[in-house]
Parts: sequence; structure tokens; C-alpha cells
Amino acid sequence: MNGEQTVGGGQNPPNTYTIPVVTQNSAVNSPPIVPPPPKKTFPKIAIFAIVAVVVLALLFAVFKIIASRSSSSVSSGTITWWGLWEDPATIQPLIDTYQSQHPGVKINYIKESPQDYRERLTSSLAKNAGPDIFSFHNSWVPMFRSSLDSLPPNVMNPADFAKTFYPVTSSDLTSGSSIVGIPLEYDALTLFINQDIFDKAGKTPPTNWDDFRALAKQFTIKDDKGVITQAGAAMGRTENVDHWPEILALLMLQNGVDMENPTGVNAEGALTYFTLFSTTDGVWDATLPSSTQTFAAGKLAMYIGPSWRAFDIQSQNPNLKFKTVGIPQLPKDSPSQPDITYATYWAQGVWSGSSHKAVAWDFLKFLSTQDSLTKFYQNESKTRSFGEPYPRVDMANLLTSHPIIGSIITQAPGATSWYLDSRTFDGPTGINSQMINYFGDAVNAVANGKSTPDEALATAAQGVAQILAQYKLVAR
Repeated sequence: MNGEQTVGGGQNPPNTYTIPVVTQNSAVNSPPIVPPPPKKTFPKIAIFAIVAVVVLALLFAVFKIIASRSSSSVSSGTITWWGLWEDPATIQPLIDTYQSQHPGVKINYIKESPQDYRERLTSSLAKNAGPDIFSFHNSWVPMFRSSLDSLPPNVMNPADFAKTFYPVTSSDLTSGSSIVGIPLEYDALTLFINQDIFDKAGKTPPTNWDDFRALAKQFTIKDDKGVITQAGAAMGRTENVDHWPEILALLMLQNGVDMENPTGVNAEGALTYFTLFSTTDGVWDATLPSSTQTFAAGKLAMYIGPSWRAFDIQSQNPNLKFKTVGIPQLPKDSPSQPDITYATYWAQGVWSGSSHKAVAWDFLKFLSTQDSLTKFYQNESKTRSFGEPYPRVDMANLLTSHPIIGSIITQAPGATSWYLDSRTFDGPTGINSQMINYFGDAVNAVANGKSTPDEALATAAQGVAQILAQYKLVAR
């Protein structure tokens, strides 16, 4: 049919009567013949009206039942939430606010230990005893794909999600066609600089990698025995450079390397550059303490790490003058191209086996609002120097001038990520741990002069292919 309806139906046959022959006499003596009244029929329009009323009544009843069930699922339930980094006292005020608005809901927040966290979480979910909400690293999606529930469109659709959070978040937290988590914070690599060292030398922070290397050599001081007493930059080694996996991944991604097959001239160039600080320039070596400790001691000019490392530095040396600046960049084809940095952060997911998924997602949506994130930041700032950087694009201007987290927020629009993240506690079989082993072997082989960059990366690429196949991953 083409959208036209034809209503068919014949007319009722006329009533028939036997008319007697009327004679003159009979006409006088017989009563007149009065035909019976026509048969009454119910108007069709009335029938249609009654049917329509009945259908609408049934639909209303169905919608009412559905709405009732939906309302009850969001207004009641006990939720268990496994977190990692925040103390219950920081979270509880927000929980109290949500519970006051939803009297039937109870939120139990449990701060888990990061040690063996991924294995314990995996085991708990496998036993159908998992938490309703749990923290996971942005690189963990492949490991928890089957356990992560999809973000319902009525909570937040993909278009709104993409407008709310930074592009890297949409990429990281998408599995297939589904979004599987909501971030309550954001973090990435940034460049820490020792303000006293820079001021004394009259230098400004580097904006590109050539200047970074030149400054690293200028700032390095050695004694008469060749021992480094002040290092220019912590680069080139794996045993004492904190966050070397992220730094190497950043260099490769900035250089256009396909991380699924990290071979070729660009990959070799990134690996070579990283190791030069140890093999050629001598600004860092294996005898030094960890890069975080060395920077906190005031003996390292430039240090690369995520913003949360500021807490470790401050606790070790409260008097150290330092700040962060944007990660150095490679030359760009156009000034309008965004800076590229490396994101590493935690998100919150809902267990696909939870019997209270609607409540869990509604609660996470509440936590991710501007008002909740502002209160969250304020609560965290009561016990440390600053709170978690906001993950929302529309809150960026609130932090861009901050001396520590302003740099990561400024570069967030161009951030990227991959499966090379340290300190995610994903265990020996975790995707990051396995990747780190292969890339670490490549760095060490080149740094120790046992292999050329192309040979080392050829071996690493084979390992990468095996890991990706294990998790059934394709290029992101």
C-alpha cells in the first residue's frame, strides 16, 4: 500500500414488502398498510471511537506499568562500589546527597587496595559476586569487555557523551558500539620542571623535543669522577625512569607510529631518541635513584609523569619549587593542530551482571555533573593540595591556570592513549604488564648496546601481535 486506505462495503439491500391488490371495496374496509420502520444500524464512526478509546486505555496501562517498573528500579536498591584512590570521607558527602534524593537507594563505597586489584576484581565478577560499580583504568576495557554494562542512551547518549568529555575518553571507553564507563577525573603526562634550576640558568621551559634534549644536556652536572650530581632529564632507561612506558608510547604516537605494528623508521626514531639520553648524552644512568625521588630531592631539572605525582613530590620535599608545563611537541604541519599528550586515568563502570544497573548508572550520571564534580574536587582539596582534574570539557576553564594540572587540561583536547601504562596494577597477565615486558626488552637491548632499534622492535612487534590477538583487538 502507498499510504492510502480504501474503505469498502456495499449498501444494505432495501426492505421488500408484499403489496396487496387494492380494490375499491377493500380500500374502504381494510386498514392502511404501514411499512415497518427501517432497521437501525450503529454508526461506524462511533465504533471506531470506542475501539480507539479502548486501545488508548490499554496503551496507557502498559506505559504506566513500564514507568512504574523503571521508576522503582531507579528509586531503590543497594549498590556496592569498589573504588581505589578516594577515602570514604571524601566520597560520602556526595553519596549522602544522592541518597537523600533517592530514599530507597543505599550506596556502599569500599576503598580497595591497588595491589592485585585487577585479579581480585576479575575473580569476584567471575563468581557473580562482583560490585555493582567498580573503578577501572582507561586501558582495561579489553580485559573487562564482557563484564562492563553499556551506558543506557536514556542516561547519556553517545553524542552527549562526546560533547561532555574529552575525545580520548570517548575513544578509550567505547567497546564496539557501546560506551562502557563514565570518568570522574582525567589525567595525562605532563612536564614537571624545577623552578630554581630554570631560574638560576635563566632558561624557559622547552616546547619541542630538540630544545628539551639541549636543555637536558645543559642542566646535567657531573663531579670529577663523572658521577651525575644533577640530571637534566630522566630518560633512556627502564629500571629507574618512572612512567617510561607512557613516555615511550607518547614519543611513538607523536611520531605517527602504528602501535599495533611498532616497526619502521618512525618507530626506530622514537626508540632511539628515548635511549640517547643514556647512551649518548649521559644525562641519566642506571646508578641514579628513581626519577620521582631524584626530582623530589631537587637534583633533576625535568621530569615527566602524570599530575598525581605532585603529591609524592610534595610529601618527600614540601619546600621544592616546581610547576608543570605542556609536554614538548614535534614540529606541526599547522599551528592549529592540537598538542599531543598521553592520557592515563581511571573511570567507573557498571557490572553487566548487577541486578541494580539502572540505579548504578543513574548514580554515576549524578556524580559526573558539574555540581557534583565541583564538590568532589573541593572535598579532595581539603586533604591534599588539589583535587582530581575535571574530565568535562565545559569545566576546563576552571583549571587552565592551575600551576600543576593546568598543563594537562590545556593539552587534553589532543590527548591519545594506548596499552602502555605503568602502575595500573593489572598483574603479570594484564594487558599493560605484557606490553611493558616486550617494549622494556626493546629499550634495554638498545640502551645496553645488545641490539639495533630495528631488531629490537621487530621482536617487540611479534609480542604485541600476540597480545592483541589474545584480547581480540583491532586498531583503535
